Formats: sequence, structure tokens, C-alpha cells
Amino acid sequence: MAQSGYKDADRYPFHTVAPLMKSFYLSNFAHMDYFSRLLSLLETERKEDRETWRRLTHENPVSERRANGMSWYPIAIKGTEIGRGDYITIEIERTTHTDTVHQFRSGMPASLFSQHDPETDRLDGIITWLSGNTLKLSLSVDELPRWTREGKLGVDLLFDENSYDEMRSALQQASKRLDHREDGTLIRILTKTGEVSPAAPLPPFQFTGLNPAQAAAAQAALEAKELAILHGPPGTGKTITLVALLKAAFSGHLRAGEQVLVVAPSNAAVDLLSERLSVAGLKVVRIGNPARVAEKQLNLTLDYQMSAHPQMKQIKALRRQASEYRNLAHKYKRSFGKAERDQRKALFDEAGKIMKEVMATENYIAGDILERAQVITATLVGAANTTLNNRSFAMVVMDEAGQALEPAAWIPVLKTRKLIMAGDHHQLSPTVKSADAANGGLSETLLQKMAAALPQQVFLLSMQYRMHQLIMEFPSRQFYNGHLVAAPAVATRTLPDDQLPLSFVDTAGCGYEEKREGTGICNPEEADFLMLHLRQLVDQIRSKFPGNQLPDIGIISPYRLQVEILQDKLEEQGPEFYPRSLVTANTIDSFQGQERDIIYISLARSNTEGTIGFLADVRRMNVAVTRAKKKLVIIGDSATLSQYPFYSDFIHFAGESGAHESAWTYLYD
Repeated sequence: MAQSGYKDADRYPFHTVAPLMKSFYLSNFAHMDYFSRLLSLLETERKEDRETWRRLTHENPVSERRANGMSWYPIAIKGTEIGRGDYITIEIERTTHTDTVHQFRSGMPASLFSQHDPETDRLDGIITWLSGNTLKLSLSVDELPRWTREGKLGVDLLFDENSYDEMRSALQQASKRLDHREDGTLIRILTKTGEVSPAAPLPPFQFTGLNPAQAAAAQAALEAKELAILHGPPGTGKTITLVALLKAAFSGHLRAGEQVLVVAPSNAAVDLLSERLSVAGLKVVRIGNPARVAEKQLNLTLDYQMSAHPQMKQIKALRRQASEYRNLAHKYKRSFGKAERDQRKALFDEAGKIMKEVMATENYIAGDILERAQVITATLVGAANTTLNNRSFAMVVMDEAGQALEPAAWIPVLKTRKLIMAGDHHQLSPTVKSADAANGGLSETLLQKMAAALPQQVFLLSMQYRMHQLIMEFPSRQFYNGHLVAAPAVATRTLPDDQLPLSFVDTAGCGYEEKREGTGICNPEEADFLMLHLRQLVDQIRSKFPGNQLPDIGIISPYRLQVEILQDKLEEQGPEFYPRSLVTANTIDSFQGQERDIIYISLARSNTEGTIGFLADVRRMNVAVTRAKKKLVIIGDSATLSQYPFYSDFIHFAGESGAHESAWTYLYD
């Protein structure tokens, strides 16, 4: 190992050392600038997010907060137990509005409050467990105040400073590792100031169930030394490929005892991979709580596996004993003498000693379970869990990397020297609330940056198993250099007797002008036309399909206000129109990762200025278009849309394909 810089300079001529020193300092400054900029953008985003949260919570009554999923009210305290640090944890049950969708998740900060005096009567804590309409809230008090026994209790979510703190910490740690010869290699590659090493060829793996493109991508990812990107366009089997890759890795590629950390931005993606990897026979431990409360998910969690550990009986007995000591101590009233005070202190001290033993045993159990795992799974921020402190991994696999906010992505990256990213940078990017932060580059992901900087590390999954080839063709040309291929099973799959798997219905000249309501955009007349078109299609479908085999239908619009109008119009059709479970209307963002037999897209924009707003983010349209399996109907005004190259190209493609229709055809048919 090299000695200090001064000794190196004494040993080597200055003209030899100077360029090396210059390169070293330029590299370091580039890194510092890189992370300083990200830290600044992250702080801008934190401020905007915090202000948005403040407006939604402090300025709204509890009924509105509850409707927005940010409050549970009313609630009942079902029980208390001693938690970590001698503080209490309360179990809370939502007693009404139990079907209201909420944003509560394990690990989030929350506040117990009394509606009698919600400004004063509050206790802040952390949600440590959540299942259905029950959660556990860990508080920083050893005794509940009187107001908690007077009813009208609720729980508010608090702004999650912790996630921002973890992201900031990761960026700071990454910046500090610049001098590390080995630990800094991946960081330098990801910040474009280091070079990737040549791949290390391995004997070909036998990937059961993968097509040639998937197998080649999985092989290349295993052979890569520091970085590989699995580019998975819609319907190309990204999850299947990742599972096969990891199964192969543990069949001989990794050394005994080496582990893999699998992460994703969303709980749903982590749940899916956790389940698939477990079914494939790998030993999986899921950090955090799954989004879906299903037994097959819960069984994989660290908490569940700890509860099934043989030593947990001893833990429960110790907790009961500590609780008894604390209950005895609390029986002493305020007016007591020295002897009683000493006895009270002794009881609390004894309870504290027991809880220290509990914590030590729990830490041992958690470590024992994690040590036996092959794969540990978590969300990006969940990878900062204290149980993973000082634990390194042979590789980190990051799914949905195209939606991973970069500061969050650095949390798991710091735990490895090899990163495999999987995703599609031509679909939606992560949500950034601050326009300044987004414009400054926070909406750009590591996946985007690396795909552009290191195309030789990108391995495309080219065969898709979702769309008819005509639906696939335009996005393939626009986003994937024409490399997508439709699998034979789906290439010509249509609805019965349907000659138009793709249709652009042009409303130009119909007078369907967009309307602005507040900050929202809608086009009620276009929505009316969509329902007319849908009713005609439903009539045809009913004559072709048995009642129990009807295709499912998705109706998409980029604009929330247009979606609400479409949802209202669906409700107006009545239950006899079409089974409500088979037809849904929502935004593009809500449909990412989903598919339907039939997709309608209402573009809504129609104006004389040719303004299309965020339709100009063509990645949104890529997501919308690629949800369809057998039929895609896009409704829009060519006069407004065609001023933008992407839409002009699409309209031209529709014309070439015999898929460009006028709305007048349906109005006066």
C-alpha cells in the first residue's frame, strides 16, 4: 500500500508525479461537486415537500386529513407494551372508516393526538408495525398522559424527515469514500470519473425458462465486475430474468456465505421480488413491512421470522416480567416518602435491566436470522435499517431503477462493490415535488446517467410478451431503436374478429375544446365521445365473449381532472353496462406496471395555441401506450398534437398502418 504523498514524491520524479496528483485532485473535486450539488437539490426538495405536507395537515380539519389518507380518526388504544429504550409502544386500532385508503407505512413518523385539544395533546412516535386497521406506535415516554384515557383519539402522519436524513447521510458517506482504493471504485464509476473493469467470462449458466435475450443479459450481468444494467422495456420479463440471475448466482457463482441485497423504490416491487425469489428456493429475509398483508409476504419479514425463533419465548417472558415491575412502580402516587421513592426507583431499574437483556437478545436473534439468509430485500430507504449496519453484500440488485430517486439509490449502493440495475429509463421518472430540484437534475436517475455514459454495460431484454405487434411497433421505434420483438404467442393476438388492434381516433374539427378548472385540464366533450366509442365496442364484445370471459378495460388520461370526469361517466352507465371489476379509469402514473386487454387513452388537449403541457414528456405516453395487450384506442386532436415531433410521428405511423380514423365516423355512423 502506498505511503503518504510526501514519501511518494520523494521516490518519484516530479514530472511523473505531477500529472497523477493533478488527476487525483481533479477527480476528487469532481466528486465533491457532484455530491454537493445533489445535497443542495435534495435540501430544496425537502423544503418543498415539507411545505406541501404542512399545507395538507396543519390547514385541514381531521375529516379532510382522514379522507386524504393522512389520519386515522377515531382510534382506540388496544394495549401497551415496553419497547426499546424502556419506552412504551401502544397498539392502535382504527374503529371507523376502515375502508378508507391511507398512506400509513411501517417506519413512518406519526403523532397520537386528542381531538379535545389537538394542538397541545400530542405524542410523537414511529410506526413499528402495521397490519390491516391495526398499528403499533413506539413513543418516547414511559407512561401515557391522562388525556389518552378521555376519548376522541386519532393518529396523524408526520412529515418524514428520517428518509431525507438517510439520503443526505448516504450522499455524505459516498463523498467521503473518494480516497478508498477499492470501496470507492463503484462510486467513481457511477459519478463518471472512473472506468469499469473488463468483464470476467464465466462458464455459460443454464437459465431455465429464459429466452436468448434474457439469458444473455443475465449471463452478462453475472460476468460484470462492478456494474450491469438490465434494460427491461414493458412486458419483457424483467422480474423473471432477475430471479433466474440470482438463482444462478447462488448455484456456484457466489462464494459460501456471500449475500445479495435486493432493493426497489416501492414496497410493491420489493414484495413481488421477495415472493418470487422465495418460490425459486432462495432463503429470503424482507426488511420492513410488506405493502400487501398476505401470509406468504409476512412469513418472509424479519419481524415474523424473529417471532418464530426458539428464543422468543424467553423474550416474551422477560417482557412480561419487566412490565410487571413497571406496573408496580406506577402504583406509587406522587405523595410518598423516601422508602417508597427508593422502592419505586428499584423497580424501574430492574425493569430497565431486563429490557437491556431483551434488546441484546433481540439483536442476537436478528443477526442470526440475517446471517442465514441468501437474499435480503428492502426498499431503498429501508436499506438504511440499523439491522444492516456494517453489513456488506457481494452485489446489490436494484429493481425499478428508473423510478429510484438518486439520493435514495446511494443508500444500498454503499453496501456493495457491484451493482446490477434493472428498469427502463424510457418510462416514468421518480416524482420530484420541487420544480427547481427537478430542473436542477434531481429527476434524473442513476439508471439514466449510466445508460447514457456506459452503453456497453446495458443489456436489453428485447422480446416482449404483452402487446400485439402493431401496438408495440411505434414505441419500439421511438424508444428502443426498433429492437423490440413480439413473442409469437402475442404478436397477432386480437379481440375476436377485430381488424384494428391500434386506432387513433382524431377529434380535429369536432370542436372539443379543452377546459381549465383551477390548475386542472379537462375535456368533457372528448370524455363523452370516449364513452360513445366504448359503448359501441362493448356491444361488439358482448356478442363475441361468454359473460365470464370478458376482456378487462383500462381508461387512461394524463390529467387527473379528466380521469375524474371519466370515472363519473363510467358510474353513470350503471352495473348492466360492464362488470365494474373489469373496467378502471386512472392516470398514467397509476397504470405504470399494469396491463389490460383493452386500453383507451384520452389525451384531452385541444387548443388553438398548440399547447400540450406535460404531454411533452413522451415517456408518459410510452407508459400509457404499452399497457395494452390486444387493443389500443387513442383519442386526441391532431391539429393540436401534430405540432410536436413525437405526436406528428405517431399520427403518421397510424396513417401508414390504416389506424387513423376520424371521430366523425362514429358520430354519424
